[in-house]
Amino acid sequence: MKKLKQLIKKYFSNLAFFYHYLGNRIILAFVLSVMVSLMDGLGLSMFFPLLQVVAGDSEALGIGNSGNLKYLTDGIENLGIPLSLGSVLILMIVFFIFKGIAFYLSYVYRIILQQSFIRKLRLELLSGLGRMSFKKYTQTDAGRIQNTLSGEVNSLSTAFNAYFGAFEQIVMLLVYIGFAFFLDAKFALLVCVGGVMVNLLYRIIYKKTTVASYKLTNFNNIFQGQIIQYVNHFKYLKATGKEPEYAERLKDTIYKIEDSRKRMGVLSSISGAAREPLMVGIIVLIIFIQIQFLKGNLATMLISLLFFYRGLGSLVVFQQSWNTFLQVSGSLANVKDFQEILKSGRESAGSVSMKNFKHKITLENVSFNYGQIKILNDIHLEINKNESIAFVGESGSGKTTIINLIAGLLPANNGRIDIDDINIDDLIKKTYQDRIGYVSQDAVIFNDTIYNNVSFWAEKTDENLAKFEEAIRQSALKSFIDELPDKEETLLGNNGINLSGGQKQRVSIARELFKDIDLLILDEATSALDSETEKEIQQSIDALQGKYTLLIVAHRLSTVRNVDRVILMDRGKIIDMAGFEELMTRNKKFKRMVELQEL
Repeated sequence: MKKLKQLIKKYFSNLAFFYHYLGNRIILAFVLSVMVSLMDGLGLSMFFPLLQVVAGDSEALGIGNSGNLKYLTDGIENLGIPLSLGSVLILMIVFFIFKGIAFYLSYVYRIILQQSFIRKLRLELLSGLGRMSFKKYTQTDAGRIQNTLSGEVNSLSTAFNAYFGAFEQIVMLLVYIGFAFFLDAKFALLVCVGGVMVNLLYRIIYKKTTVASYKLTNFNNIFQGQIIQYVNHFKYLKATGKEPEYAERLKDTIYKIEDSRKRMGVLSSISGAAREPLMVGIIVLIIFIQIQFLKGNLATMLISLLFFYRGLGSLVVFQQSWNTFLQVSGSLANVKDFQEILKSGRESAGSVSMKNFKHKITLENVSFNYGQIKILNDIHLEINKNESIAFVGESGSGKTTIINLIAGLLPANNGRIDIDDINIDDLIKKTYQDRIGYVSQDAVIFNDTIYNNVSFWAEKTDENLAKFEEAIRQSALKSFIDELPDKEETLLGNNGINLSGGQKQRVSIARELFKDIDLLILDEATSALDSETEKEIQQSIDALQGKYTLLIVAHRLSTVRNVDRVILMDRGKIIDMAGFEELMTRNKKFKRMVELQEL
């Protein structure tokens, strides 16, 4: 069984991919496909006894003793069914009724399998992205992530239908060929050889279609990334007159996408137009050979032709389905590759659950690199519960990186980070990060109401409304919200387009204040605020001291005057730490920074 699975995975990788999500239910789909073609084959076989009954004189139509077909008529009579016009027609109707039932069940079941497959795939990709480490995420193209989770998964819905449509037609084709071989092996063999020759010609088209599909997928990934940047930087592009130039890049990608689509469409049209004339031509040639040289029996030839006509239809649909599958095979390969990225980028899963932060955070001999570039070097630091710490220094000194390490977003290359004497790598990340509030320089605003942005879609209970009111008061949002017609139900628009920079930041701060947290991280959180609003936020932050462990990354030093300790960083190292006034007195570098900001 293990070897069989390995063979399937090696030579039928696409089937193995679908089997991973659907399991043995694929076998039932296979059985239903066999039932459809079997009932159809038995129904078509009734044409022989029908000819026998109608002809009366078997020799007149060249029926005679038609080899294996005689077993069919003998079988009907052995069942006690008289060979008459009525009984044969009734049997034919019964077989086709059963075929219709089997077809209905097969079609509905395939829809059920498709929905199950797409649902499981979406959930797996979403779960995989959630478990992806932040470091790996920053190294992955955002356009590819978006295109894979949306467009590519939709394409896999088409791939699933096309693949199993082709699979079903192959099953039906094999059953029809089986019936044909049972009737006249020589005639069937000749038709099969002709069919193989046609498919060899089509392999060229299939190869070109696959190449075009891979190119289309690549261009779609690029286009999604360009669209993200176009939307995010639209204001800059418009303000600087660069929008037309950037739009040209998008247009160039659009042309490449549509050229790939056109190429696949042309290839599909060629295959569709030429397939049936080629097959019919081959069958006509084989009939001529059968009659002129092999002295074939007319009855078996006619019935065989019925099966091969059905088989030809199955072959045509198979080739159309397979060509459709190849057109989206690039999407399938992209999703498989993306799954490998998610697996390789999965963050380590700890085993220790954390209910709350109790004592201290310790960084011991911590270093961090981005590739070959050293960002942090030999960091030693201890942060006590409810202590307020500010990280200051020039751009690139490592302030935000050290915060990301403490938040569990990045893993240290060397050294260790302990939370209450537990190695951060041993913690179940979510239980730890549930205790963290994080406000970054780029405010996070969802396209929803103010209330849902602040409460993160919490139910509007009396308790939550009270927490909401306190959060907006502490973040200096209350007066702004009270002046709005819809108050907290005001929609903020895409990425907070209806808000100013300062208002966005205050909403982001309010969200963290709404949460039940122990550790509040403010990474340049007041950088987008005007002086008056900054002062209001600063008063709120000061009021939080002693209630939360505050970690503040600050460029504007006025916001950190009242913290317990200021940590001065330079080129990835901690060069000094003390209270604000003490540090300004004893450290010339920090004093110069304060003087430059005219504090």
